[in-house]
Amino acid sequence: MRYLVTGGAGFIGSNTVDELVRRGHDVVVLDDLSSGKAENLIEVQDKVELLRHSVTDLDRLREACRGVDYVLHLGARTSVPRSVKDPLETNRVNVDGTLNVLIAARDAKVKRVVFAGSSSVYGETPTLPKREEMPAAPISPYGLSKLAGEMYGQVFQRCYGLEFVSLRYFNVFGPRQDPGSPYSGVLSLFNAALLNDTQPIVYGDGEQSRDFTYVGNAVEANLLACESKRAAGLAINIGTGSRYTLNQTLALLEKITGRPAKAKYGPPREGDIHDSQADISRAKDVLGYNPRFGFEEGLKDTWEWFCAVEKPSSRS
Repeated sequence: MRYLVTGGAGFIGSNTVDELVRRGHDVVVLDDLSSGKAENLIEVQDKVELLRHSVTDLDRLREACRGVDYVLHLGARTSVPRSVKDPLETNRVNVDGTLNVLIAARDAKVKRVVFAGSSSVYGETPTLPKREEMPAAPISPYGLSKLAGEMYGQVFQRCYGLEFVSLRYFNVFGPRQDPGSPYSGVLSLFNAALLNDTQPIVYGDGEQSRDFTYVGNAVEANLLACESKRAAGLAINIGTGSRYTLNQTLALLEKITGRPAKAKYGPPREGDIHDSQADISRAKDVLGYNPRFGFEEGLKDTWEWFCAVEKPSSRS
């Protein structure tokens, strides 16, 4: 099969590309490298085609979709705080860009588009775990942009017959998650802080909880969603079904790394939800998904990757 992976030089994208190549598929990567890195693909660079373009460029997307069986649309502006600061840019990439992907895939007669959705669409609803049947109530421009992408995809399936699946990721973490920005994922920032012997920063009291999902689980879900016959038209939670507070997470990191992980606490950030946990019943039933990597195992793998790749003090 031939796959197009938008955002394929990014964190989840490059891990997905590696697995597609390992399974013997043809892979085209479209990434403008605004947040992705070409070095993330260095081990497979001779086996993939890298197109350095943005999802905001419809003409380039049309070219990229030619002959493609499946599109994994992972390219996005991914930060909640960044979306609060710059909602126009988030909309341009996440909403306009997704519409471009759907148009290009429709016209190229692609079999299916799998979309990187987000648990942020649930917003601050207090009920846990989150189930797909719950009303969406995003509280950030990022969450709203992901909901808009989901709804566009469902409309394209209804109007044009383009199969579409949205995977609502819950706080994916792991190797290649870049800690180089204040908008980066919290676990990459925690690892970088410990590597550099600085205090991890927690926004709030640290009792907010997340369903942290190791990237290997997300990759498996991506590939299952491409071919599962019953998945078309659905939004599907991808998490572990458990949750940890940030304070619990820091205690685990302290145990794994042998380094002090006492946090520096600051005010909560606008747009951040307090608690998140996935009900993964639908993923198990429809996709045959079962998270193979536990949280502590994923934390250990991620720390080992940071130690091998990141230079101490280079990010401080």
